[in-house]
Amino acid sequence: MTSVDDLSTILSSGMRLTAPLAFAACGEYLAHRAGAINISVEGMMLGAAFGAVAAASATGSATTGLLAGALVGLVVAMVHGNLVHRAHINTFVVGLVLNALVLGLTTFLIAINTFASHQVAKIDIPLSSDIPLIGDALFTGRWPMYLLLLIVPLTWWLVERSRWGLELRAVGEDPIGADLTGIDVNRRRRQALMWCGLLAGLGGAYLAVGEVGSFNQNMTDGRGYIVIAAAIFGGWRLGRTILGCILFGLADAMRLALPAMGLTLDSNLLIATPYLLAIVVMLMFASSKREPRALGQPFQRTI
Repeated sequence: MTSVDDLSTILSSGMRLTAPLAFAACGEYLAHRAGAINISVEGMMLGAAFGAVAAASATGSATTGLLAGALVGLVVAMVHGNLVHRAHINTFVVGLVLNALVLGLTTFLIAINTFASHQVAKIDIPLSSDIPLIGDALFTGRWPMYLLLLIVPLTWWLVERSRWGLELRAVGEDPIGADLTGIDVNRRRRQALMWCGLLAGLGGAYLAVGEVGSFNQNMTDGRGYIVIAAAIFGGWRLGRTILGCILFGLADAMRLALPAMGLTLDSNLLIATPYLLAIVVMLMFASSKREPRALGQPFQRTI
């Protein structure tokens, strides 16, 4: 029988596993609203995880590693944006190639280098962390996790309330009309990709120097694709997108916790369960979705 301590452990682990996804999901959501599907989010997260560990080892500071990882994600986003909008290469091809390139490059570099382990500091909020069941999950964690309390509302405000966000949404809905009003469509989309790269990089860096403390080959393990799925099945609404990330994080936590609780299941089934559960549950509230009309459609001025 599952005890309160077991549930508290699952919730705590679920929140830690959710954080990297939530960082990247904020960026992917904003990019989608601008009409830019960012397939390379997996490469952004993985490259950032490696960059964070390498920088932390070189400087002795996990915080420096976190910032370096975010910058790596930004660089990948800039490469993606310029290849798509200036060289006019298909965005899906660019994304898949970048993902494969980052995977191969990081696999090679980790094989020829050794890095010291560093982690950012943990915060334990007095009294609140002692609340039964949810205290450890919500009020004890590595400090970058609490940046989500700022980044999530900031992303929503940028999209829904700022003039820049209005232009982003116009670009995602009707790029030709937006162009006629004087908006530089591809520039706005590149800016959206840069925001996505910065946050995806922050998510990958947090995974590396926040929770794990080291870099392992392919350590993101498809989390970037889960982020894309969360944005789509969340109906391009930020709240639902974050909820999808939470569902996956909790499902992944259960996968890790079940063997420790004495429940023996097929290992392949356990690996697949978080992905299947997250997708099934997100499908339950995806019926009202309406994608941006120009999502994934390239734009090139003809005059």
